[in-house]
Amino acid sequence: MKNKKTAVLALVIVLFTMNSCIGLSADILVSGDGSGRITLEYRVSQVAEALGRLEGNERWQIIPTGRADIERTVARIPDMRLVSFATREDSRDTINTVVLEFGNIDALLFFLDSSGGRAFLSRENGGNRLSIAVMDGSHGVMDAALLDLVRQISQGYEFNLSFSAAGGSALALSDGGGNALEAPPGARLVAAGARVSFAMATADILEQRQGLTVNLTW
Repeated sequence: MKNKKTAVLALVIVLFTMNSCIGLSADILVSGDGSGRITLEYRVSQVAEALGRLEGNERWQIIPTGRADIERTVARIPDMRLVSFATREDSRDTINTVVLEFGNIDALLFFLDSSGGRAFLSRENGGNRLSIAVMDGSHGVMDAALLDLVRQISQGYEFNLSFSAAGGSALALSDGGGNALEAPPGARLVAAGARVSFAMATADILEQRQGLTVNLTW
């Protein structure tokens, strides 16, 4: 019984820290002056919410951001505003859709990484490079049985990032050490053009033990 409870607690921590039971879609549009719009959709499994309500697990909030969280975050960021927020439920998920407008890239960066360490912006030769750490690789090797359970619960969920900027853009992947990566098996990638994108099952992302970073240049 103790081992079973320990496994459940470990699963809740994994779901919270790695968003393994969350489908996330993010579409970012940047105009020539650095302003733009980001549209986010979070799909959160009701199974994950139920796990979060188990006795002793209440502090592990599974839903990443509600409207109040978004409003508090936006209020701290100059040159960003909330355009719309909507939430709905289907037979499987709670779904939040958020549309934000930002006045400059620094505002976008702060929103993506308000706690630090997950997103980085550099500017070289008149260009921009935005790096977003999807998986930092610090969680180590997960128990096979636990990973199988995460896979079952996460079936059908994806991380999907798309990006477009004036003049076109490029997308490349790297590991936690900054080394270039080919697209992992099962991933879908559009590397260059008017609109670049990367999509991968959330359970597959969890298995990227060396880390996974999406690098956007324009």
